[in-house]
Order: sequence, then structure tokens, then C-alpha cells
Amino acid sequence: MGSTPFTIGLIQDHADADAQATLRRTEGLVREAARRGAEIICLKELFNAPYFCKVEDTARFDLAEPIPGPATEAMQGLARELGVVIVVPIFERQGPGMYRNSAVVIDADGSLLGTYRKMHIPDDPLFYEKYYFTPGDGPRPGEPLGADSGFRVFKTRFATIGVLICWDQWYPEAARITSLMGADVLFYPTAIGWHPAEKAEWGAAQVDAWRTAQRAHAIANGVYVASVNRVGHEAEPGTNGLTFFGHSFVADPFGRYVTEAGEDEAILIAQCDPGLIETVRRNWPFLRDRRIDAYGPILNRYLG
Repeated sequence: MGSTPFTIGLIQDHADADAQATLRRTEGLVREAARRGAEIICLKELFNAPYFCKVEDTARFDLAEPIPGPATEAMQGLARELGVVIVVPIFERQGPGMYRNSAVVIDADGSLLGTYRKMHIPDDPLFYEKYYFTPGDGPRPGEPLGADSGFRVFKTRFATIGVLICWDQWYPEAARITSLMGADVLFYPTAIGWHPAEKAEWGAAQVDAWRTAQRAHAIANGVYVASVNRVGHEAEPGTNGLTFFGHSFVADPFGRYVTEAGEDEAILIAQCDPGLIETVRRNWPFLRDRRIDAYGPILNRYLG
């Protein structure tokens, strides 16, 4: 953990069906975030396409691209030009028949620091992700934790960051492991929304639960949490579509909101102070007081 404060930016926006148009618009938003002082900028989950997992359709695999590929190469040039770090979540074609929900971390000199591949894959109505995505791999035999698979941290020019993706945000294990690896901030690029028919009854509670779970990660681990969601209604023939609810935010290690958005498009800017991380951990030493000798049962899927 460094000692110099750093500034992060979150880009909460929609995605157009035209990938090139979305890429050009996103480049403009990244420039605006950098102009406002952001040094580490995170885009939403699957940033350059509408959320295609609303149905199971083999043609939608055509949206995937390799790493490096057109989107990441464009963002590498932009990061190099602006001197900023960019977290770029994309639909990755890793190899024959192997597709991932991934996030590429590009350092401020334009170099690819590495890729995080979503570990927890949901499968719910209109969120048919198991059809499209192979989950991220854990460490390979003989490979140290976080080498180039599983949960990872990335030592960027400005800070050490962790990246987790959407459904990962409900799992305290993911946040804890990534924090223990040295992350100053956990980024959660996201595509979460309402089934329109459920919004009146469940909408407010769903947003509150989503934010509360992630603020708890900030408190329990003494880190900053930055969650960036998409916005807007996305139609899908034969269904009511999905309405992505935004409400992106940054929380500090006390769980306090540093900055937050509503349901409209927004660029959020927040300064993160590593000194506050150290202060919180000294006064709330949750990491020190863990009983790792007693946690073996967590490796079981069920306890009977």
C-alpha cells in the first residue's frame, strides 16, 4: 500500500448496439474523467455492447473479441496519451469455444497489466450468463495465488487495485481474498438492473441490498470500494427487457459514500487516501483477529 492519495473515476453510462459508436463515445467520457482529475478510470461491465445475455443466442458470441483486440488497443492508446489507468471490461474470446466475462487493466503508459476473468457466473431469467461465459480459473498447480488467474491485484502507477465483476460483488470471500492480496480499492464493474414488472415491489430493496453488500466489503476489509453500473432500459423481443438502475458509488473504508450517482448517466470522481485505510485497520483490526485455523468448513459447499 502506498501513501499518496489517488483519484478514481467511474463512468456510468449506457451501451449502443453499434460497438464503434459506443467506443468513440466512451473515449470522450474517459477524456472528461481525466480532465476532472481521475487517475484510475473504470468502465461498466461489458462496456462496448448492450447486455446480450438476456437470451441464449449463438450469434451473440460474435460480439466477443480477443485480448489484445480492437477495444483494448484503442484504450491502450488513450491511457498512454492521457497518462491514466483504465479498467476495460469486455466479452473476451480467449480461444476456441472459450469465452469469458473479463476486465483488462491498462497502466498509465498504455501497457496491459493483466486480465481478471469473472469467477462467479449467475444464471437467472434474462441473465443467462452461464450460457456465454466460462468462469475464471483458480491458481494453476504450482502457480502462486494471483499470478495470472483467479483473484488478482494490479500494481498500477497510482495504486494497487483489485477488480471483481458484478455477481462477484455478493461474495465476501472474493472481497476478502483480493483485499488480503494488497488492494487499496476494489473495483466492481457491473450490469445489474430491474425486471420492470418487479420494480414497484422490489426495486428500492434490490438497490439497497446491492449497495449494502458492497459497503460491507469496504468495512470488513478496510478498503475503498468503487462500483460502476450501466443505466437505461434495454429491450429484448419476447420479454419486458431489463432496466439497468445505475446508482454507482464509491465507499470509503468506513463504508461511507464518498460519491454516488442516481439513475442517469454520470461520471463520478473520488479521491482515495491510503492513510485512511491504515487508520481504519488500526482501529478496526478485523484482518488481525481472523481465526484462520477455524475456517476450514467454508471450503464445503454444504454443512450438514
